[in-house]
Amino acid sequence: MPAHGVYIGAYTQPTDYSVSGKLAALDALQHQAGGRLDIVHSYLRWRVPFPRPDQQAIMDRGSILLLSWAGTDTQAIASGAEDSWIRRQALAIKAAGKPIFLEWRWEMNRPGLSSQVHSPTDFVAAWDRIRAIFAQEHVKNVAWVWCPSNLTWEINGPSFYPGNNKVDWLCIDIYPRKGPYTPFATLAQPFLAWASHIHKPIMIGEYGAPRSYGPQPRAVWLRGVAQLARTNPQIKALVYFDGDPPGNAQGWRYGLDPGSAPLLAFRRIAGQPYFDPDRLRAPGGPG
Repeated sequence: MPAHGVYIGAYTQPTDYSVSGKLAALDALQHQAGGRLDIVHSYLRWRVPFPRPDQQAIMDRGSILLLSWAGTDTQAIASGAEDSWIRRQALAIKAAGKPIFLEWRWEMNRPGLSSQVHSPTDFVAAWDRIRAIFAQEHVKNVAWVWCPSNLTWEINGPSFYPGNNKVDWLCIDIYPRKGPYTPFATLAQPFLAWASHIHKPIMIGEYGAPRSYGPQPRAVWLRGVAQLARTNPQIKALVYFDGDPPGNAQGWRYGLDPGSAPLLAFRRIAGQPYFDPDRLRAPGGPG
């Protein structure tokens, strides 16, 4: 964790999904943001070996990798059917020798994942099995990040929590629901109220100012993210989702266009001393 302040990071959606295309998109955002991101977010499908070449390059360049590892059926994991694959990935992550934020099956509380996640009990059982295998292999360079979605947090989010001794960082992905402008603080409040009773650092693993708000309101929304982080010292990392998922309406598109008001707001936040920790530190829980 940064001893003071907040890590700034992002996922950057490339136009070309080759290794060079992914790194070019990252380089472009870092140039526009005024410097290297502390955290770079990358996604990994369940059966894809770690690290992909772009993920290795991210680590080699000095940013901390936030690795969102997609899951498979939780009941299959809990049964032991996936043990050999989990062990292979654990050894590969250990061999990387770099600090990694590991976010297995993020947004597990989304309704669309129910056929894979099944229930909170099944999710926790799978989480425990994965963690146990990593422990057996003495993987010490991972901080375990538990990251539900804000969209259904108040319905079912807390029920998926594995427990304080099984999580290093609390996390939430925060996106506005479709409809009128809603400040970031309003969206974050239910989760932050719950998390305030747990002595763990908080990461906002994904957040996005939707294009439907318009340029200036998007910039205001982003400044609100920084304001909330300044007033809540439990928040230690903010990771933006710089992307426009194909087929999504404006309310679900979050890209930061060069020279735009939202991009300039992001740059100003990243340039503030509070959001520029002196040096990178290995991630982990406090205390």
